[in-house]
Amino acid sequence: MTALRRSAIRVPHRMTGATSCTRITVMVLEIADFDIRPGTEDQFAAAYLQARDLLAATPGFVSARMTRSIESPSRFVLLVEWQSVEAHTVGFRESDRFPKWREIIGPFFAGTPKVEHAQDVR
Repeated sequence: MTALRRSAIRVPHRMTGATSCTRITVMVLEIADFDIRPGTEDQFAAAYLQARDLLAATPGFVSARMTRSIESPSRFVLLVEWQSVEAHTVGFRESDRFPKWREIIGPFFAGTPKVEHAQDVR
């Protein structure tokens, strides 16, 4: 497996002035947009709760939360914080956990999920 790279930046330390810097980790946010077959939303939510541990077991995983649209109840958005893009794309997607994940939640998809990565604006 390819070594996972952690994104980091150096910022001035406010306590000691601009000549001293502190290394901080820049998290990556995965945004996965799911359209779920109408009538199966509750089963999908239960399947996600069952499959979430597969995400959490991945090195570089930080946190995850699934949201459900109020206006479009068949739309769910998964927000996962990773230490790097590679933690998701290599560490999870190329692991034996990903096929298990898709086996559990995939049957409820109405189409292909849209997945993007983002970072905080600083």
